[in-house]
Amino acid sequence: MSNCELASYATIEGKSRGRLYHEVEDDSKYRSIFGRDRDRIINSSAFRRLQYKTQVFVNHQGDHYRTRLTHSLEVAQIARWISGALEVNKDLAEVVSLAHDLGHTPFGHAGEDALNEKMANFGGFSHNAHTLKLITKIETRFIEFEGLNLSWEMLEGVVKHNGPIIDDSKPNSYIMEYNQEYDLDLKRFPSIEAQISAISDDIAYNNHDIEDGLRAGLFEVEEMFSLPIIGKIYQEILAKYPNIKHELLVGEAKKKFTLLMVLDLVEQTRRNIAHNNIRSEEDVRNFGRFLVHFSAKIEVAHQALKKFLMENMYRHSEVNRMTANAKKIIDALFDFYMNNPNCLPDERSDMAQVILEKRNRDQKELAVLVSDYIAGMTDRFAIKEFEELI
Repeated sequence: MSNCELASYATIEGKSRGRLYHEVEDDSKYRSIFGRDRDRIINSSAFRRLQYKTQVFVNHQGDHYRTRLTHSLEVAQIARWISGALEVNKDLAEVVSLAHDLGHTPFGHAGEDALNEKMANFGGFSHNAHTLKLITKIETRFIEFEGLNLSWEMLEGVVKHNGPIIDDSKPNSYIMEYNQEYDLDLKRFPSIEAQISAISDDIAYNNHDIEDGLRAGLFEVEEMFSLPIIGKIYQEILAKYPNIKHELLVGEAKKKFTLLMVLDLVEQTRRNIAHNNIRSEEDVRNFGRFLVHFSAKIEVAHQALKKFLMENMYRHSEVNRMTANAKKIIDALFDFYMNNPNCLPDERSDMAQVILEKRNRDQKELAVLVSDYIAGMTDRFAIKEFEELI
């Protein structure tokens, strides 16, 4: 879809605020600005490492469970689908979706919680802030500048896809520091494409976590019958095909519920745009709340499903054991590297030595170095380091 075919409230490539470091876009007639961003994300080391980072189940527990990589691809696919229906910028929605989880630690939210606790005296840890740090500083693929030099719209979308950042007290110091160099307009709402990415994340993980939870035997199909909408979908399929194979049942229900959520979202968002006379990208940013959301009926079903998954999956005893073990590994690795910074690899060891040689040793500077290293680990590498070092 070319810019001239996009809705007036879409993010228009020709009006992009550009990149922090100027580049000659010498293939611009073959590849969009946001398409170039997407290619840089896909070719990054951080994106490849998502293949071995936990979504809910630790990577080695089974080949068919979602990882951060497959989850990100599903989010991107749904975001492109919704963006096409709303006639907004599919490339931007896709690249924000592909990058939104780059900053996650090993072992999913359990790893992030553990690292945040270890960093409590040093400003905390936020995967969202770490995502920005990865793509603007840590990933080094170019001679002329640090980071990937992505477009303003992509950076803003990643940082604010869950809404404006108003509370400076949260663990997002890198976001605040970077914002001094490149103003990301933190206090206003994000583009409609970033909003689409955020809710595509919800649609993807709610649907695929049902599939993974059933595959793992954490709950049974019959336990979902009382849930609004999704319970009825399962019952209708079983009534029509009583002898259906379990895998086919789960796949068919996932397809139907995902479709229902997407269509509802598109229609409700169109109503929101028309009712509030949204005519431009600036109208989206100035509206004061998200324009992209479900109808009240689907939101009720969405929240009921989230509650069900929290009680029956994320707090299941098997998942709790994984969580406890993950926290143990992160906790031990952090302490080990803080006490033995010479065991950090190559360049990081040299950086740690510089910190230690300063007249006033900066523990925070060392802690951030250690935290960045651990956050970049995959599940299997963290386990390997733990077994070898500790």
